[in-house]
Amino acid sequence: MSLKRVGMLCTRMDVDSTDVAEFNRWFDKEHMEERVRIPGFLDARRYVAITGAPKYLNLYETESLTVFDSPEYRQRTCQPNPMVDEDDGKVQELSSGVGQINISQGFGHGCFVAFTWLKPVDGQEKKAKRVVCPPGISNTNQTDDILSAHVLESDARLSGPPPGVSAPERKNEKANDWFVIVEGTDAEIVSEVCKKRLTSEVFQKLGAANLISNSVFALRSSFGYRSEVG
Repeated sequence: MSLKRVGMLCTRMDVDSTDVAEFNRWFDKEHMEERVRIPGFLDARRYVAITGAPKYLNLYETESLTVFDSPEYRQRTCQPNPMVDEDDGKVQELSSGVGQINISQGFGHGCFVAFTWLKPVDGQEKKAKRVVCPPGISNTNQTDDILSAHVLESDARLSGPPPGVSAPERKNEKANDWFVIVEGTDAEIVSEVCKKRLTSEVFQKLGAANLISNSVFALRSSFGYRSEVG
């Protein structure tokens, strides 16, 4: 089904090579389950970069954008977290964005994701949407390997890293930042989307947007939560 109007949090981060095992143990065994148990969260997925940076991408889907303004979510994210502590934390280059999926087409999640971060030019959002809308994205060779495509438009008030992250590492994606997520079954095919459709040249020619980064990720793990019955 389409993800249109679904809320989403995307976080990206690196970690020092000496801390990888501890970091992944915490993320897989504690953090992801904790997040999907918050009321309104639907699922959470972790990806590892094949191309581009930073190394880790995490996507969290919610029933709506308002979940990120709920008391339960606020309470959980305000709790001290040693992994992102500004002095002793393991996480590096943390950035995050919260928003709503306003453009979405296709069905299912792919093992590979092309993730594009861009800033639409003020007043040229319609032009940018013509480039990033899923029918246009899917108009590539071997489209059977493209399962779905979505555009996340971030919300300035709700976006940003959790408390405790030092100021130099704060990379708050503002309201006019968009994230294009193309999901598929073949890493080369989703990478082709970035190389042919979502390039600086394409956006600049139209005067529609400024490309910040293109990356391709492989799925590491996926988490969902269902209330126990009986």
